[in-house]
Amino acid sequence: MDALHLGLPALIFIIVVALAFDFINGLHDAANSIATVVSTRVLSPKLAVAWAAFFNFIAFLFFGLHVATTIGTGLVQPSVIDPAVILGALCGAIGWNLFTWWLGLPSSSSHALVGGLAGAGIAKAGFGAIVASGFLKTSVAIVLSPTIGLVLALLLVLILSWALRRVPPFAVDRQFRHWQLVSAALYSLGHGGNDAQKTMGIIAVLLFSQGLLGDTFHVPFWVILTCQLAMGLGTLMGGWRIVRTMGSRITDLKPYQGFCAETAGAITLFGATWLGIPVSTTHTITGAIVGVGSARRTSAVRWGLAGRIVWAWVLTIPASAAVAYVSYRIAAAILVG
Repeated sequence: MDALHLGLPALIFIIVVALAFDFINGLHDAANSIATVVSTRVLSPKLAVAWAAFFNFIAFLFFGLHVATTIGTGLVQPSVIDPAVILGALCGAIGWNLFTWWLGLPSSSSHALVGGLAGAGIAKAGFGAIVASGFLKTSVAIVLSPTIGLVLALLLVLILSWALRRVPPFAVDRQFRHWQLVSAALYSLGHGGNDAQKTMGIIAVLLFSQGLLGDTFHVPFWVILTCQLAMGLGTLMGGWRIVRTMGSRITDLKPYQGFCAETAGAITLFGATWLGIPVSTTHTITGAIVGVGSARRTSAVRWGLAGRIVWAWVLTIPASAAVAYVSYRIAAAILVG
């Protein structure tokens, strides 16, 4: 089909679907930013989501658009991208996000979108549609982001435990209840900077495929602002099933441990965003929480639940790709018709 012939109503519809994915991403991944600060009772759930939503929204002021460029041009060949591919990819990602949200499992919205793009691209043009280098970078990040989060959190906990060994526990908790506000804000910035850019890339490449951005791929400012707003609103709505899983069911957290998990996660996300790597904020904070729990003792982590989460991670890309493959076929038939 010729993407340039897409009518304005269909174009607006696909952009709305993309923003719906961004909203669901914020809803689904709210737990990444607020689970530790809620579970340690530093903030009430309502205040926590408002805190996270604000820093999610302003993240575009601090980061470039490297991740948006990777999503827009670095995973599927730009020549393959058309509105049906975009719509199929979004349907695959949204479907998997809603399914895992219903189960209360913290899966990756990022990798759901990556899998959706792969499935829809393959449905249109076969495996030649995939940009191998982009998928390799993303696949490596699947392993590295939780590992780095885990190691950094473990190191931070060990350092703080040694440094504060003579300080009374109640004084440590009181002090880190304040510091955890800072770490939660930093993690929310990292989440907004990395995750919202994925939808920016999707909308921008859609506009580019329609010839609306000229000869050079870029992300218009209105797309940046709209995507940050959608994610902020989604975060504001919460995601309480996953908050419970992340905040208390993996391991029990104290304020200084929550600070270590969020700080380790924020450092990981900042580095990935500046490098243009679309990592999973869910994977990152889960790895950090496991690292914090295992610093006490390995039995402090509920490994059975952690195993279920890992299986959700493993299935995310193929499951969302399968839904996107079918969705592309349906979308192509509708848009051509």
